Amino acid sequence: MKKSKCIAVAFILLGMQAFAQQDSTTTAKRTYETKMIQGAHPPSIDGLLQDDAWDLVNWTGDFLQRQPNEKDQPTYQTRFKVLYDAKYLYIGIQCFDEEPAKIAKRLTRRDEFDGDWIEVNIDSYNDKRTGFSFNVNAAGVKGDEFISRNGENWDDSWNPIYDVKTTVDDKGWNAEFRIPLSQLRFGKAENLEWGFQVQRLFFRNQESSVWQFIGQQEPGWVSHFGTLTGLRNIQPQKQLELQPYVVAGLETYEETPGDPFADGSDTILEGGLDGKIGITNDLTVDFTINPDFGQVEADPSAIALDGFQIFFNERRPFFVENKNIFDYRFSRSEAGNTFTRDNLFYSRRIGRSPQGSYDPKDGEYVDQPDNSTILGAAKFSGKTKNGWSIGILESVTKEEKAEIDLNGARRKYTVEPLTNYFVGRAQKDFNERNTFIGGIFTATNRNLPEHLQGIHQSAYTGGFDMQHNWKDREWQLNANLVVSHVKGSKEAIENTQESNRHLFNRVGQDYLNFDPNRTSLTGTGGNVNLAKYGKGLIFQSGFTWRSPELELNDIGFMRRADDMRHYHWMGYRWTKPFSIFRRLQINYNHWLAWDFGGNINTVHFNVNTNMIFKNNWSAGTGFNYGPHSYSNTALRGGPRLKGSDWISQWMWFNSDQSKRVFLYGNYNYSKGFQGERFRQNFSVGMTYQPWNNIQVSFNPYYGTNKHNLQYVTNIGWDGVAGADKTRYVNATIDQRTLSADFRLNYTINPNMSIQYWGQPFISRGRYTKFKYITNAEGANFNDRFLEYNANQLELVDGTYEIDENVDGTMDYSFGDPDFSYVEFRSNLVFRWEYIPGSEIFLVWSQGLSSSGDAQNGLFQDLDNEILGNQMSNIFLLKATYRFVF
Repeated sequence: MKKSKCIAVAFILLGMQAFAQQDSTTTAKRTYETKMIQGAHPPSIDGLLQDDAWDLVNWTGDFLQRQPNEKDQPTYQTRFKVLYDAKYLYIGIQCFDEEPAKIAKRLTRRDEFDGDWIEVNIDSYNDKRTGFSFNVNAAGVKGDEFISRNGENWDDSWNPIYDVKTTVDDKGWNAEFRIPLSQLRFGKAENLEWGFQVQRLFFRNQESSVWQFIGQQEPGWVSHFGTLTGLRNIQPQKQLELQPYVVAGLETYEETPGDPFADGSDTILEGGLDGKIGITNDLTVDFTINPDFGQVEADPSAIALDGFQIFFNERRPFFVENKNIFDYRFSRSEAGNTFTRDNLFYSRRIGRSPQGSYDPKDGEYVDQPDNSTILGAAKFSGKTKNGWSIGILESVTKEEKAEIDLNGARRKYTVEPLTNYFVGRAQKDFNERNTFIGGIFTATNRNLPEHLQGIHQSAYTGGFDMQHNWKDREWQLNANLVVSHVKGSKEAIENTQESNRHLFNRVGQDYLNFDPNRTSLTGTGGNVNLAKYGKGLIFQSGFTWRSPELELNDIGFMRRADDMRHYHWMGYRWTKPFSIFRRLQINYNHWLAWDFGGNINTVHFNVNTNMIFKNNWSAGTGFNYGPHSYSNTALRGGPRLKGSDWISQWMWFNSDQSKRVFLYGNYNYSKGFQGERFRQNFSVGMTYQPWNNIQVSFNPYYGTNKHNLQYVTNIGWDGVAGADKTRYVNATIDQRTLSADFRLNYTINPNMSIQYWGQPFISRGRYTKFKYITNAEGANFNDRFLEYNANQLELVDGTYEIDENVDGTMDYSFGDPDFSYVEFRSNLVFRWEYIPGSEIFLVWSQGLSSSGDAQNGLFQDLDNEILGNQMSNIFLLKATYRFVF
């Protein structure tokens, strides 16, 4: 252990010494002066660039390659002009190409970024950290993103309203933009200067070129933009948009005889309103009344055996748009493995599945709501000219009630209380945009009925964060602190203490102070790191923690508390092509983790590499080694369990994305020494583009997991020696998982498309060699347990009966844990944006979830359950109309 620490420290010191010797080189900032249209008609947006107004300004070009050959002349040059008037910004771009027949004009849905494309980035705040990106490909398909964190985050959920047309001629292809100033954010001033960048992808060579050169090793993106000048006396535009919607639909499913709530079909008729109000040009209010999320693609299937919840990405439009404003992932790191998804705001808590349920008695039928209804939600967000970024979100979900039927008599039973959610976020820039400080506050308050006292009455979290950059943003210091406070009944706080993310009641860990009489918990967490980006060696080294009492899951996401860990990442990049490589990077990582009792639980090392070859294929591989591993959660409240030393490897590849056939695949395996476990999974996929407007992809996945200490249950029995009268029952699991994603995209034109997605999924687990823990921290794997013999264990009608002392009397029992979980999900969506911002959706969703026979083969169960059962079907028609005032 001491040797490992010394090696790690040596790496850090060596890296820092090398970094200090790096010589920073910068590229001169370019400037383009635009002019206001006076005495001429504004350009008609047809992609021809022939209007007289364009003669008011000069062309600028001289693009340089960014990839693969930095600062080389691109294969073909690009040039552009910029104009403006009182309401619009106009941008005309010529992309030269001596072989116009080879221009890739791929028709896709918005934000696919496929084929030859051109992109305009505008930092209208001029804050060096955020920007608005407008992209179009040669076929006229739009792509648009909001850029934040100086280029670390590109949010394609942002969908502004603007016009763009493209044409192809004998010189190449052209793009002509008309961007309403109301879609940008800027302060009021006599003379404005905006950060500005234009980037082009020459698709068949996978070559990117830029107007303002930014090297691949330069830290950040927005902070290096060129400058757009000549913007005089522009009046900020206040925005007012209203978008009502209506949804009509039909759901069909298998009828349940006698159940009045499951007669085989339900009808759907709903309406609502989304809106956007510009308080000022800098600050806007977004609101939604009775939001509809019916056209959203289903979550991918997944199953967890570790007792922790699964993270699913947000897909609902209201919460996806501008989500970066409320993002507070407090333990993110370059190294990873630091619970980087943990966040003070996890929007899927709003509208969650009800936390309560009703257990029907004989003769009763129950109609249980799937999700809580969002009565309304509003966001106030923006950035002021003096550097304040502000975000406020307020939402209310209604009290949800299950309906119970007994012989025709109906009554209601509350399964989710009326709940109010609040999030407030603010950040302030200083020091010429090189430093910022910020904070966040969240609140969850519930109106609990008596029978739901097992959940929190209220929950509050707060955070403070800062970042400081220096030496042209090559060096970076990050720090944050979070605090949580939850309140509720004794039952609610006891449930929290005993949950798998806390386990205050676990054996042999008195420092946790489990108290069944508590009515509140207050905890802390945080993260601090120092990083160096840019040229040469790069690194990030830091420390993150979450105290045992930290609890975020009322409105946030947190997998586990009671953890402190040091992490370190360092890497080196070759961005100039050499030998067979276009680009090559190697990385080293290590982690050291311990709990608040001082127990070291993890020592973990990693090396990995990723590369792009000159033929535009890419690949990567990595190796992990864990010489020290303990788990506080494996026995779900039992003693700390030692794990064997382990190794793992992953590898992946992608073929040339510019070809009609695109191949990709990956393979992962993990092996514990002393025969403890072996896991592996692989997938190989293909995307085929037979024509520019049709794309087909197929991605199968297969994984195996064999673990000889898989948790089964904990059972109290007086026959256990010692004070802890619990048997911690484990077994050997043989788990097989098979799935396949199939997609078909048919794009009729840039505003009309048909998309299909389908996924069959099965995960089967068979448990054998049942055993109980005898020495959880035994040095050798086989010293940690005793296996039941044939005289001690018998399976009777789906229950394992245990006669541990072999006296002929059953001592305890548990259910057969074997499982076969089968699921099929699919969506067929027709989308038509008949005018900008207004859409019609036709949706057909199919789904099925069932339990198969764990003794069957995977394909047999898929056949029996998917083809042998009736699927549920949902047919929806949704129409929206966007009013812009």
